[in-house]
Amino acid sequence: MDMRLASLFTGGKDSTYATRLAAENDEVAYLVTMHPEREDSWMFHTVNIRLARLVADAVGIEHVAAATGGEKERELEDLKRTLAGLDVDGVVSGAIASTYQRSRVDRICDELGLEHKAPLWGRDGRELLEEMLSAGLVIIVTAVAARGLDRRWLGRVLDAAAVEGLAELNRRFGVDICGDGGEMETLVLDAPWFRRRLEITRAETVWDGVSGGYLVKEARLRPKTQIHKS
Repeated sequence: MDMRLASLFTGGKDSTYATRLAAENDEVAYLVTMHPEREDSWMFHTVNIRLARLVADAVGIEHVAAATGGEKERELEDLKRTLAGLDVDGVVSGAIASTYQRSRVDRICDELGLEHKAPLWGRDGRELLEEMLSAGLVIIVTAVAARGLDRRWLGRVLDAAAVEGLAELNRRFGVDICGDGGEMETLVLDAPWFRRRLEITRAETVWDGVSGGYLVKEARLRPKTQIHKS
């Protein structure tokens, strides 16, 4: 019997692709986005997080947004309360290698009697990123915070050349190719299963010499020239 799931969703590549994989076998009923009041949330994505609603609209799954103070550990209670109010059997996360994230979602699921599905967990970073691109995800980099990831990466569309660049940075500096340790944040603009595509109409690049962000000021959903079937 198919499970009814809520997916922890940011609009970034990991949560978007994890949602897609989970939907192949179960029903993803909700895309859940937590909005931290602090930029240094331990658990949740913050860069361009308000755009998760637009990406959810593009995917075509009901979006649930909830605020959190963003304080370490206390923010987990905010997530728990949000999930407790949903009619679901399990939770999907885009965790790849972060035991901090996975262990805490595991704990919340145990307390609520839910199953935690992490379809990306333990995957090789390069293989996974190449798989995402082969699946047709259009991904841009929205934040960087690691040695070797400079201003030029901000707003960059990930492609084969970018994967090679990330692999080289991994060899030289140990940068996680998927950015799972917070080295890189992303935003998905389109995928074959999206009903519409996200178009950025105004953005600002900020850089402090060590880290930075590609901050989207205005964006909208646009019709796709060709409708892809799921």
